[in-house]
Amino acid sequence: MKAAHSVTDLVAAGLMTPAAGEAVAAVADRYAIALTPYLLEALADAAPGDPLYAQYVPSPEEAYTAPEEREDPIGDVVRSPVKGIVHRYPDRVLLKPLHACAVYCRFCFRREMVGPGGEALAPEELDAALAYVRARPEVWEVVVTGGDPLLLSPRRLSHIVRSLSDIPHVGVVRLHTRIPVADPARVTPELVEALKAPDLATWMAIHVNHADELTEPARGAIARLADAGIPLLGQTVLLKGINDDAAALEALFRGLVRNRIKPYYLHHPDLAAGTSHFRPTLAEGQALVKGLRGRVSGLCQPTYVLDIPGGHGKAPAAPGWVRPDGEGGYLAEDFTGATHRYRG
Repeated sequence: MKAAHSVTDLVAAGLMTPAAGEAVAAVADRYAIALTPYLLEALADAAPGDPLYAQYVPSPEEAYTAPEEREDPIGDVVRSPVKGIVHRYPDRVLLKPLHACAVYCRFCFRREMVGPGGEALAPEELDAALAYVRARPEVWEVVVTGGDPLLLSPRRLSHIVRSLSDIPHVGVVRLHTRIPVADPARVTPELVEALKAPDLATWMAIHVNHADELTEPARGAIARLADAGIPLLGQTVLLKGINDDAAALEALFRGLVRNRIKPYYLHHPDLAAGTSHFRPTLAEGQALVKGLRGRVSGLCQPTYVLDIPGGHGKAPAAPGWVRPDGEGGYLAEDFTGATHRYRG
């Protein structure tokens, strides 16, 4: 089975009717489509309401761009001093060696930038990006993202990781990827070995939005990474109709922890063009996060974050549990909703 990269491919795979394909033709002209053979097989019997189907198969709703939506919702461009680098925080940078992914999520915040054959850094451009990091001793962590860096060959990944390990002030490389749950067979022993280098801590953030993504092949890929000693973090986007209820989030976060992935961020969806149908309100998100406090342990609690439009970084978006009482003390709310006075 081949990967799907067009509406024609999706129709041929039985994931939409020809009429449905015509209804999303304009969407497909603007935003990239890609599903791996692994996902095509997993979605063989899925309907449009399936939590995996809605993440990867285009819908007519994407044709609508809300007034507040942006081509660059988190301000990558304004924070990019050198091609391939985004420098938003003093002590860390993003390194984007390519703009291609194995799959294209319908809610992607970089959907205007990524696509099949997405531009990769030429060798001299990668050298320039690494030189930028090398010249700034305040940069301690490099987040390798894109696109999906695990699309690179083990040889190219090893070159990037080892080049970073040669920079004395870089202590951590963190790779952001969807591959373990979108194309788990790609996580080979050779690829895992390429992620490690002397004197450098390698971490990985895996994008997972629903417990159904934690299939047996995905769990195997995750285990290969964890068994190699690579600490794993979970990145999740809060998505209307996919995971915006407490039971779905509870199942997901427990599933992640059971597979040795620490839930790290629960992202409020960014203001990417054509994604308003995925976006709950912040108040709805805060209520969900508050409801999780009594349902799952701290191991299963990610930080709910809002990426401030314009390149200003992330802000914790969770509701407050402790507030001034107006009398010099505080009111602390427990997980049942009861409040308690605190003096101290």
